[in-house]
Amino acid sequence: MITLYALKQSRAYRIAWLLELLGLEYRAEVIARDAETSLAPDSLRRVHPLGKSPLIDDNGLVLAESGAIVEYLITRYGQETALRPSENSAAYPEYLFWLHYAEGSLMPLLVMSLVFRKIEARKMPFFAKPVARKITDGVRASFLNPQLKLHLEFVESKLAGRTWLLGEEISGADIMMSFPLQAAVSRTSLNLPNIAAYVRRIENDPAYQRAQERIGKLELL
Repeated sequence: MITLYALKQSRAYRIAWLLELLGLEYRAEVIARDAETSLAPDSLRRVHPLGKSPLIDDNGLVLAESGAIVEYLITRYGQETALRPSENSAAYPEYLFWLHYAEGSLMPLLVMSLVFRKIEARKMPFFAKPVARKITDGVRASFLNPQLKLHLEFVESKLAGRTWLLGEEISGADIMMSFPLQAAVSRTSLNLPNIAAYVRRIENDPAYQRAQERIGKLELL
């Protein structure tokens, strides 16, 4: 049986969603974040040296990294599904793009935004706070906000007239893009109706709802 090590409020939600879509039997071990750091607890290092989530254990094969897990599960258990287009199909290059874009381009911007919020929320000497705020505001204005706008408007345009990223069927591209877009719509003031509708479709999908029943409701706000 597959075991999913799922840190609360993490990328593990998309792996649980994929497991449900594939109809695989699995055990979910839900792990609370460290109360002080909000990171994964050191206990996860007993499963994998990096101590990160998500992790899966498939009958002794332990695998980290969302993208690797998605590709592994679909290749091993989902070949007869629409989750992965044929390598000879016109959709395959776009599938590969979204699969790698999610963590390679979009998530780093969202993580940077989260880090800045944590810096600003930290307790620090009164004379240091204005300096920290000036630095984060400067980076936001000159780099982070323009890049987020560029990327989110790009995704918004690609979703125009589409139910899912590749068309009418859910694929691994949607699995990988689900978490960053859920995070984005919870934190941006941009008008992104296509992305907002797409996120609602994800969260209304019966397989996604079953995943949340297993590992808890995702709350990113």
